Amino acid sequence: MGKPTGFLERQRLSEACEPVQARLKHYREFVATLNDEQTRVQSSRCMDCGTPFCNNACPLNNIVPDWNDLVYRGHWEQALKVLHSTNNFPDFTGRVCPAICEEACVLNINDESVGIKSIEHAIADKGWQMGWIVPQPASVRTGRKVAVVGSGPSGLAAAQQLARAGHEVTVFEKNDRPGGLLVYGIPNFKLDKSLIERRVGQMEAEGVVFRTRVIVGSGSLPAGVASDAVERVSAEEIRREFDAVVLAAGSETPRELPIPGRELRGVYAALEFLIPQNRQIGGGKANPINAKGKHVVVIGGGDTGSDCVGTSYRHRAASVTQLELLPRPPEQENKATTWPYWPLRLRTSSSHLEGETQRLFSIATREFIGDQGALKAIRTVDLDWKDGKMSEIAGSERTYPADLVFLAMGFVGPAADLLESFGVDKDARGNVRATTDGPGGYATNVAGVFAAGDARRGQSLVVWAIREGRQCAREVDAFLMRSSSLPR
Repeated sequence: MGKPTGFLERQRLSEACEPVQARLKHYREFVATLNDEQTRVQSSRCMDCGTPFCNNACPLNNIVPDWNDLVYRGHWEQALKVLHSTNNFPDFTGRVCPAICEEACVLNINDESVGIKSIEHAIADKGWQMGWIVPQPASVRTGRKVAVVGSGPSGLAAAQQLARAGHEVTVFEKNDRPGGLLVYGIPNFKLDKSLIERRVGQMEAEGVVFRTRVIVGSGSLPAGVASDAVERVSAEEIRREFDAVVLAAGSETPRELPIPGRELRGVYAALEFLIPQNRQIGGGKANPINAKGKHVVVIGGGDTGSDCVGTSYRHRAASVTQLELLPRPPEQENKATTWPYWPLRLRTSSSHLEGETQRLFSIATREFIGDQGALKAIRTVDLDWKDGKMSEIAGSERTYPADLVFLAMGFVGPAADLLESFGVDKDARGNVRATTDGPGGYATNVAGVFAAGDARRGQSLVVWAIREGRQCAREVDAFLMRSSSLPR
């Protein structure tokens, strides 16, 4: 390493955030990238640990120590090349990844981990600023055509890798802009959409064709799934026109809460709130759901729930309450029993800190209470957890005021119609059945049809989606050409 004693001499420096009252007035990103010297100092904390557990913890197997060392030595462009060797979109992951690598950092055993995510963020941003990130079109074209259904992180990664291998790639997207939930699910204050637009521009220059507002299959979508489609293409047409197909349509079907009052005005799936907000910020119509002055209840404690919390505060909600079925995690994990694995502990997002968020755990919602068809309150019951099983606590029922409820309990799978139209097998959870192991990985039971990302593995992280897109691209390339030089 560039400075073997750096971790003894320097403390972790986190990225600075714009003050709460200032950032609540807009929807722009509010986290500042470390400057060159700050990044260099933070890179010096990467210790010569011998076994870099960060590499294995990262789904992309990012070569973290190498680019830390290169940044410390001032070799930024080379650091960017190493970063891009495993990750097509570090400008995305440097912002929205939960930093699994940092939990596995050896320094994290008894100190604060290396700020890997902030260093990745800085490398990617500097790459764009210096003009080092440019299109990489294939020097030789194969004449083979590949269709990618879905333009989220998995579909984008697969498409870019396949285009660079020389194939003619067309990406089909049902909404009006490529990017999937990177564009319409994640709020702008976490991921500015211009970042996705410039990556799409890079991919177009590499030969990728994007066909937006096109739905593949019969056009039937589950309730709560957004679509701008004005054109439909059947699975049969896709298979006739293309030599291979990648199903990367994500997992957008929201988990439902079928309790009394679900039909009331004011009860929405989380994306029914988040997607229109992103459209409004992008110059579209005003969000039909307005939380200003209202009592908001978010059911679900994950990232989507946190996004609803932050967006509600920017609407000037009167109050925000977040409910979680599971018990309250510990403030601090026992590292002796959890490291280097992802630990269970209470995680407080920047959105939770933007107001007096009431977070309640071990609580279930039993009824939505309305007046003349509009939501007015919710009725809950406390839960007791024992040996992984929950039971209701007698006499613990309570009522909370609620003008808006956002269901952020996760997603249960891809649109069933799409999978059925291609005739691919599904697993017990309704995802595409396809293994990732060895030659022929990511292939479905239908010849020439592959699957990657959330459509195959279920709801997951952006880093997992990019990994699967990259690995799937290699298998598609090998299927078409009998061998592949793409990295796996």
